[in-house]
Amino acid sequence: MMPASYGNSYRILQTPDYVAIQYEMVHETRIIPLDKSPHLPSSIRQYMGDGRGHWEGNTLVVETKNFSDMTQNWPRDRFAQEWRTPSSTMHLRERFTRTAEDALDYEVTVTDPSKFTKPFTIVFPLMKSPTQQVFLEYACHEANYGMLHLLSEARNLEKRKAK
Repeated sequence: MMPASYGNSYRILQTPDYVAIQYEMVHETRIIPLDKSPHLPSSIRQYMGDGRGHWEGNTLVVETKNFSDMTQNWPRDRFAQEWRTPSSTMHLRERFTRTAEDALDYEVTVTDPSKFTKPFTIVFPLMKSPTQQVFLEYACHEANYGMLHLLSEARNLEKRKAK
């Protein structure tokens, strides 16, 4: 949920048994069970960790652990190198609280005794934008001439067919 220089849109979907959070950045999706099932064994590591959710009143609380050592850039590249690759002891406790029809408060507490002397918490609002178009294709286009060449050839084919 940490902001970056672009790609900061999210889609949050809820069913009685799951919450899914899809990120614009690379279109990653977290599926968070709400069924009180236990975390996976610590020998099973996942790129986005193993999250389990429950409700405390109107607040969704998500406990996430078992991050893979392939997980990188959490929470994005703005922070110290210590953050870039979580350790096997990292634990996140996220809280999502609706504060208005178009707003959530997001709070995350990071606990990682192998990297930090004590837990710390980050809090910021998540706002629904009435104009933000969510989920355009995630792709880099700098110096990408593929589209230009595809369209050019398509126009050439159209000209040949017209003759």
